Amino acid sequence: MQLSQYLLWVALLFSFGMYGCCNEFNPQEDFMLVAGPLNDTFDCSRPVLPGFEQHFEHFEYLQSRGVTHFKVPLSWVQLLPTGFPGHPQQAVVTCYQTLMKQLLEVGLQPLVVLHGSTVPDSLRSRYGGWENPELGDMFQQYAEFVFGEFGELALSWVTFSDLDYVRHDPGPLQTILKLNKNIYQLYHQRFPEKGRRLSIGLRASDVAILPKIKSSTKMDFLSIHIEYECESANLGEELRRVQVSSGDLPILIYEMTVHGCPYSQYQVLGNFLQVLMSNADLKIVGCDTVDMLGEPETEDFPTSHAISDINRISALRNNYQNVWNQFAAQTDRDLFLNESFPVDFQWATSSESFKVEGGWAEDGKGESIWDRFGHDGLAFANQTADLACDSYHKVDYDVYLLRGLHVNTYQFSISWARIFPSGHRCSQSEKGALYYDKLINALIDSGIQPVVTLYHWDLPQALQDCGGWTNASIVEAFKDYADFCFSRFGDRVKTWNTFSSPWVVSHAGYGTGEHAPGVKDYVVASYQATHNMIKSHAEAWHVYNEKYRKTQGGRVGIALNSDWAEPVDPSRPEDIAAADRYLQFMLGWFAHPIFVDGDYPAAFKTQIEQKIKECPLSEPAILPVFTAEERKRIHGTADYFGLNHYTSRLVNNSVGGCTPGPQGVGNFQSHVDPSWSSTASDWIYSAPWGLRRLLNYISTEYLNIIKVPIHITGNGMPTEHIGDSLNDVSRIDYMKSHINEALKAIFLDGVNVQRFTAESLMDGFEGKKGYSQRFGLHYVNFEDADGPRTPKQSAYFYSQVIKQNGFGGHKGEFFNSAKMRFTPRTTALPPSEVPSKSKVVWEKFSIRSNFQRKLYHYGTFPQGFSWGVSSSAYQIEGGWNADGKGPSVWGYDSTQNGNIPDNANGDVACDSYHRLEEDSYMLRALKVKSYRFSLSWSRIFPDGQRTSLNQKGVDYYNRLIDGLLAYNITPMVTLYHWDLPEALQKLGGWDNVEMINIFNDFADFCFATFGDRVTFWMTFNQPHTIAWSGYGLGQIPPNVTNPGIAPYRVAHNLIKAHAKAYHTYDDKYRASQGGLISIALNADWFEPKYVNVPREVVAADRALQFQLGWFAHPIFKNGDYPDAMKWQVGNKSELQGLKETRLPSFSEEEKMFIKGTADMFCVNHYTTKIAQHATLRLNPASYIYDQDMSEAEESDSPTTAIKNQRAVAWGLRRLLNWIKEEYGDPEIYITENGVATNSKTTWDDSARVFYFKTYVDEALKAYDLDGVKVKGYIATSLMDSFEWLNGYKVGFGLHHVDFTNPIRPRTPKYSAHFYYQVIKDNGFPSTDEDQLIYGHFRKDFIWSTATASYQIEGGWRADGKGLSIWDKFAHTPLRVFNDDNGDIACNSYNKVEEDVAILKQLKVTHYRFSISWPRVLPDGTTKHINEAGLNYYHRLVNALLAANIQPHITLYHWDLPQALQDIGGWENDTIVGKFRDYADLIFSRLGHKVKFWITINEPYNVANIGHGYGAAAPGISFRPGTLPYIVGHSLLKAHAEAWHLYNDKYRAKQQGIISITINSDWSEPRNPYKQEDIDAAKRVVQFYIGWFAHPVFNGDYSNMMKTIIRERSLAANLTTSRLPEFTPAEIKRIKGTYDYFGFNHYTTVLAFPVNYGNLQHYDADRGTGTIADRSWLDSGSSWLKVSPFGFRRILNFIKAEYGNPPIIITENGISERGPIDLNDTLRSYYYEQYINQLLKAYLLDNVDIRGYTAWSLMDNLEWATGFSERFGLFYVNHSDTKLSRVAKNSVTHYSTIINCNGFPDPALGPHECFNPAPE
Repeated sequence: MQLSQYLLWVALLFSFGMYGCCNEFNPQEDFMLVAGPLNDTFDCSRPVLPGFEQHFEHFEYLQSRGVTHFKVPLSWVQLLPTGFPGHPQQAVVTCYQTLMKQLLEVGLQPLVVLHGSTVPDSLRSRYGGWENPELGDMFQQYAEFVFGEFGELALSWVTFSDLDYVRHDPGPLQTILKLNKNIYQLYHQRFPEKGRRLSIGLRASDVAILPKIKSSTKMDFLSIHIEYECESANLGEELRRVQVSSGDLPILIYEMTVHGCPYSQYQVLGNFLQVLMSNADLKIVGCDTVDMLGEPETEDFPTSHAISDINRISALRNNYQNVWNQFAAQTDRDLFLNESFPVDFQWATSSESFKVEGGWAEDGKGESIWDRFGHDGLAFANQTADLACDSYHKVDYDVYLLRGLHVNTYQFSISWARIFPSGHRCSQSEKGALYYDKLINALIDSGIQPVVTLYHWDLPQALQDCGGWTNASIVEAFKDYADFCFSRFGDRVKTWNTFSSPWVVSHAGYGTGEHAPGVKDYVVASYQATHNMIKSHAEAWHVYNEKYRKTQGGRVGIALNSDWAEPVDPSRPEDIAAADRYLQFMLGWFAHPIFVDGDYPAAFKTQIEQKIKECPLSEPAILPVFTAEERKRIHGTADYFGLNHYTSRLVNNSVGGCTPGPQGVGNFQSHVDPSWSSTASDWIYSAPWGLRRLLNYISTEYLNIIKVPIHITGNGMPTEHIGDSLNDVSRIDYMKSHINEALKAIFLDGVNVQRFTAESLMDGFEGKKGYSQRFGLHYVNFEDADGPRTPKQSAYFYSQVIKQNGFGGHKGEFFNSAKMRFTPRTTALPPSEVPSKSKVVWEKFSIRSNFQRKLYHYGTFPQGFSWGVSSSAYQIEGGWNADGKGPSVWGYDSTQNGNIPDNANGDVACDSYHRLEEDSYMLRALKVKSYRFSLSWSRIFPDGQRTSLNQKGVDYYNRLIDGLLAYNITPMVTLYHWDLPEALQKLGGWDNVEMINIFNDFADFCFATFGDRVTFWMTFNQPHTIAWSGYGLGQIPPNVTNPGIAPYRVAHNLIKAHAKAYHTYDDKYRASQGGLISIALNADWFEPKYVNVPREVVAADRALQFQLGWFAHPIFKNGDYPDAMKWQVGNKSELQGLKETRLPSFSEEEKMFIKGTADMFCVNHYTTKIAQHATLRLNPASYIYDQDMSEAEESDSPTTAIKNQRAVAWGLRRLLNWIKEEYGDPEIYITENGVATNSKTTWDDSARVFYFKTYVDEALKAYDLDGVKVKGYIATSLMDSFEWLNGYKVGFGLHHVDFTNPIRPRTPKYSAHFYYQVIKDNGFPSTDEDQLIYGHFRKDFIWSTATASYQIEGGWRADGKGLSIWDKFAHTPLRVFNDDNGDIACNSYNKVEEDVAILKQLKVTHYRFSISWPRVLPDGTTKHINEAGLNYYHRLVNALLAANIQPHITLYHWDLPQALQDIGGWENDTIVGKFRDYADLIFSRLGHKVKFWITINEPYNVANIGHGYGAAAPGISFRPGTLPYIVGHSLLKAHAEAWHLYNDKYRAKQQGIISITINSDWSEPRNPYKQEDIDAAKRVVQFYIGWFAHPVFNGDYSNMMKTIIRERSLAANLTTSRLPEFTPAEIKRIKGTYDYFGFNHYTTVLAFPVNYGNLQHYDADRGTGTIADRSWLDSGSSWLKVSPFGFRRILNFIKAEYGNPPIIITENGISERGPIDLNDTLRSYYYEQYINQLLKAYLLDNVDIRGYTAWSLMDNLEWATGFSERFGLFYVNHSDTKLSRVAKNSVTHYSTIINCNGFPDPALGPHECFNPAPE
């Protein structure tokens, strides 16, 4: 519309309003001609422009043309981001006030709109919808706030402008109507003056509900929105219906949507005027001029209104120019803003799948384009992302870091190729999905919200092979992938990025080719990739919107990257335009279609079209076109605007010619200012102010229609991979300034930014740059296989920003600790007897078997259990003379006496005095409930006295305590942990009775100063150590050596000092502070060497009384020392000729004062000793000699890094029970427990994990089984520190501290993650894996037991039997334990009937036994057949069949005829034929009766144990690199020939089945978080089971074995591999030679890598070491640990690896050693657990299990260990010449399982199988 026409019609309408409308409103005063908001220039949810005045003339112009009112829609969520009036966004308030004042100044009345009806996301997530009354309350508070801020500035109001959202929902509609009524009353009560009006808005089409609205609420006029059809609508009738239905209310036409009206005919206005003139009774009080007339073209505004510069007016519509103008003259650009972010602001960090996950081929993951890129050597230094940070295995490690940072959000991407290896759903990998399940669940468990990016650059290579993002079919593939992710993870993930930085994909991936997939095509591919990514994004958004939004309630957006662009020369309009183009070519390329109109920016398209015209011979760009339908589908597909921003550019106009790419096509060039700080990246320069400007630009350019929040989804900078990686000051400066610019955008400009994401969580694989650039807040050591993560200084900085929610500082927070429950003791306990009654502990526990002692207990501690960690001041604080601290006894002189390695000291230690945030980070990450630390007396009172008070020391502890309480961590404060002020030592230290009062004064001060927040106090830590090590042995300061007298005097003073401090607290502070106070005592457990000898029990009791009772007895019992101690010291003193005892005595008054001075029992425990009575020397007098007891180590337990401190977990349970019995069942806190490892053990501390795993479980047993009141457990210690006499040579820490680095970086160890999990689980809850299941095996299940010929038969020379290799081996000295042999063994050769009888007793259906090759063929060949030997097997088979037991025969179970060994044995190729002949004989003689065959038992043992280690016959060990493989080769060929023989010659007639039996342990990684250990575990299994199974079941040796052995052989300068090769014919011949998988399994191992250098043997090839978990039960064999879970896992491995073959377990059992016990509980337990795991594999995992064989029927010759290890179900009495077989209890147990064919469910009642029918 031309301006002159516009003005004419406004004048006409205004005239009508002035003179032609008659109703109760005064027409001259009240008729409203409403304008605005003409565009979002005036929207205060956008930035406030400094040049607000430039719009003043525009407002004047509107007023001069008759406009009376201007719409001002308020933003609820922007005004009150938290919803609470007490936290407004002041910049937004000011903006609205400024706008309204300007309107009033020019004579325009603001028409203020409180709200639409859509609930803001931030409030919806909290309150839901309008159906929630709480939301209504919040809105009413909002209305009151608005009236208070703006009520004086406006006379006309609309509460809700649009009820569309709720009009069809009666509940929410009624809520809003009632709310409007309340607000109406509130408004008119507050502003009673005439002329004020309040309305509500709705559509004219909703006329049917108008009566209900009128009756339910109140209003002064009705605001309506009319849908007007020029061709068909009768406007007058519609208005009349509205007025009648509303009860004759005045009507404001607030909005009119016009259809089918050409503006050139002025039809709308004409129709409207005609209606008004012909319907005088209509009460129309106003209309909207914009909707009625359309907007005038701005270029038509007249110059007479001071808008003379047309270009300037056009600039009002150019958002880049607006933002540039806003900031161009900014003089305070770099001024720092010290304010806070909104209270619900989200703080995040991020990672990307291909950069951190590693596991590139783990669990079926498909290859990605970045895998290919790295493997093609295209990244820096040929680096790859194969391992990266190993996050695939380190979920707990990564979430630990996030807890430490204290972020509330974590953004990560999903690897498309890990979920769909081929890119399509048909290839879905469940294990890949489970990884993300685990990560998401771990985040949520830690209170961290996951933000998931669907695509961050790592396209499945399979899709790229089909064109990748240039292929239109990828849109559907991405849609399906997104659909899967939403459905799988959307119940927990509420924020989704479809893409992150898609511009990089288009530009670098398909344009320049610098990134994967390396396509160099900026003419077509780059634009096509963008086109398809935008469509893919839109489709994913619609999938979520249509299928998931309603149920999941999440948001989907896209994360776009953009620099900010500034003109090089601001005075040149063309440079300004070029900067705008730069943004359009980078950001607008993606943002404009999504956020503006569904299409590329006009400037972008115009520029490309212009270039095409300029370059007809070489088109520089071909831009695809969206269809109208596609544009509609794309537009608005984002719930937020994600922004990745790193840097800015200076841009100038240029002539790009016909060069493809953004600069050439866009006619611009980019530069950087030399003054900007550089980074390790040549494209990132620090220009933080660009972020604020970019946020303002985005808000104005893209979010004026779709008003969604901005999430900063990535911001960060890289540092170099060399140099000081941890002290990253440059990153701190970068982060600080960028975060502050984001704060300015929010606080000053009103930009709706809701999240900041620091990139990135940790260093990773940075694409083309490999590991040369480091973006991480955490340093990753890529040189170490464990990939340890260490927080950089920037991590601590960021956590501080998060803690303060910006830069506003603390708001006077005050923390108060919860009061503790205090239960005073009612009666004193009597003194202990000698020995004490607590000896019942030894009587109860010491007689228990190893099985009972070690059986792991699953359960949890009580709710509220206190999990913590510990430290002490001198060990960690450092700052030895900082801020006025005084010296302590641990000063320079004390640590330079040669007692401490390297003369180390605690001057710096961990520097915790200066690194509180570092320590807080660790505590947050662990999520401990308590932190035990000590106060440095000399830091608070430098000379020990109150007069020297050092306030800075007090301030340090205040900060520490407040920091703990801020994270809900209870401070457990020790007043004295050995670091006495040196000034007090000069007064005699603890040998001076004056110390009692001095200490009390210190304690009094601490209670008064910190007690309002500290409610758990310990007076002293380990007073025993102070007295004995400090004043007796002189090992620690003050280094007094007076062992006979000083320790007793010092202890006396310590006890009295403790009691006085206790009473001070009790009398002065307990009532107001509500805390508890005690003393931390140390105690070893003492086990009598001979528990059945009373004197030894007395000695152990005495040891405890001298160590623990010395202090505990006076405090917890009767105020006096234990009688055992008084008796011993008194007698010794008398024998030494002294007139009185060296042990001081307490007066009766002192006893009364001392007893009961502890509210709980705090005990420090580390180890157990073996006590034995001894008469020790009288002189010199010594505390240690007074005890008449010698102590020794518990030799069966593991050693630690500290001498005489073995890890003896079971002692803790006994100690806790002893304390319970001895001290009246007190509440017990374990205030120290931990283990030292060598300083070379950094972060992979599996020994510490085993220690905690076993010790904590013993505490759990004490609580759960014994009723001990264990209330807390404190792990020692938080971090490695100064370990007293061991200096820094050992570490107790859950965190490694690098003491060589001045910033003392802290790195979590494996044990930290383990301990966190214990805390999280509150112990060791039973898992499904541990639980028995109930059910039955298949009806025809094979139940069997087994033996082997040499082990049981005897008759070694009977009836013509030939010699076997085991005959020779056993008759060779030093080969078999105890010189045992199989000459007689169990004499089964002569006991067929007895053996069959016990088999019948066992109720087996089958019996597996082997044939002695030399018994039937004495020389190994068929030249001579020993019929007598064959007859034995005939008799056995017949007897079995008569007993209805099926024979299951093994042809070869290790006893090769010696005659064949003499010609090379299994090394000689001819043995294959000889074995075939032997098999042929047996099949022919026995096959008509035998249907189950095994060719060879455990070929692994034959090959490697017999021919590699030489630990079994034939005992060869001198060619370990070749012979085992040669033998294995022959065994496989021999097996295959026997199988084919049976298959070809006998199967049809005999109808049997035949296979080979393969043995294997299962292997788990020693550290499950470590790819190196995981790989080692895989090698163990492949080199064990795979050595023989792979050729038989899959064909040939595994690629792993072949590759490793070949490479190692060639590296040793051999010409060929040491592993023989099969010919193609042999591979074919061997493959498939099975009818079932015969499998022997006993145990599981934990694997880790070992580098054997260039050694050439099996173990070196395998490259692993193995250990066992200490919590696993032992057996009689050192290699066999009870680990049932591994059985199920290896069965599943067989299923997956070998095609789910039928499996018969051909051996499984456990050994015993030592005294005979027919009550073999361990064996019964073993069978129950292992068979139940077998049942799980069968029922739950669908493993094809056909049978189970228990090893062994009877105790027998267990090869090289002789008869010392006993596996039998039946005991064989070798002292009885009859070798009688005696059933052990396990026989009944196993036979019951057989009879029940599994495990009947007890819930179904007694099963008949438990009552078998008699024989």
